[in-house]
Amino acid sequence: MKKNYYILNFIVLMGVILVSCQAHYAPVVHPQFQPVDLNAKLKSGAYQPKVDNFAVILDASPSTQNMQTGLTTFESSKAFLYRMNRSIPQMNLNSSLRSFGHWQEGGETTLHYGPARWERESFQGALDGVPQGGGKSPVDQAFDLSSDDMSSMKGRTAVILVGDGQYRGVDAAAAAKRLKARYGNDTCIYTVLTGSAGPQDVATMKEIAAAGECGSYQNTSDLESPQAMANWVESVFLTKATGGPLDSDGDGVYDNADRCPDTPKGATVDNRGCWVLTGVTFDTSKWKIKSRYYPILNSVVDILQKNPSLKLEIEGHTDNRGAADYNQRLSENRAKAVMDYLIARGIASNRLSANGYGFSKPAASNATASGRAQNRRVELRPLP
Repeated sequence: MKKNYYILNFIVLMGVILVSCQAHYAPVVHPQFQPVDLNAKLKSGAYQPKVDNFAVILDASPSTQNMQTGLTTFESSKAFLYRMNRSIPQMNLNSSLRSFGHWQEGGETTLHYGPARWERESFQGALDGVPQGGGKSPVDQAFDLSSDDMSSMKGRTAVILVGDGQYRGVDAAAAAKRLKARYGNDTCIYTVLTGSAGPQDVATMKEIAAAGECGSYQNTSDLESPQAMANWVESVFLTKATGGPLDSDGDGVYDNADRCPDTPKGATVDNRGCWVLTGVTFDTSKWKIKSRYYPILNSVVDILQKNPSLKLEIEGHTDNRGAADYNQRLSENRAKAVMDYLIARGIASNRLSANGYGFSKPAASNATASGRAQNRRVELRPLP
């Protein structure tokens, strides 16, 4: 009986040890960290996105349990990524988060986020849930699997490795070179060293970054202040716009002021960058299209024929004079009249939809006659 008691205690103790090795650390939060706002640089048009995606590789191996200034190296790595995530300006990015060094045979790596559209809070939640590992340090495997993760990401990608550089017995640089060879100039590799590193660890992280040919090496101790972090994020995620402010869709309205991006070439836009049938007006309470406006609508037919995959929502809008119900029906009828015209000219009906918005979405102030005239409009919105 006494022997069974000791065996039971031993089993419980081993269970506690194993669970503790894989326990989820509490979220690393720094309330005092206030990121520098980089959104203004994008909005000004002076800067533009440098990348379309970022893939994070996080070192969770046992060597990152070492303490440094009150945090383990692993916690310092997560704190760095917390600050990075807070500092990235609001951009359309895809992202992934993979860690390595867990208590699994062979030291397998784990994918915690994505590949998916980057959302600040969702990414942070995934980061908070990454557990401290208890296995090996297969950083080479992490690079190879991250390379596969990236296969669904389109465009330019920043690969960001955060860890202590203690990767003995594996050729991390060779794995980084394999990833680089697969994606070429569309990928740069950035390494961020955490913890009390020795010369060999620094050399390893620098060698990995050099394999990417266009990234950089940094130490977290140099990136603790909000401004230092902002400078690093800017170097990874942003680049100066060339030739002045950017006009991505070529409609004559700079991106920082364009409320309707991705209008097709040849579309006539207003000062908001939105595709409006400028000049097309209707008699009071009517929705019949007058023949003198046919050339304007024929230009829409021409654009749709040149872009066979383009689909449109035709939006009817009114000013705010009259009852809401009346204006809603009027806007719907005018949008449908335009759609019927396009269909009659050979545009497939499944490429078009018509909706009325009454006076709920003004383009200008209804306080003036000119503003009300701008609001009595039919607007064309490309659909994804």
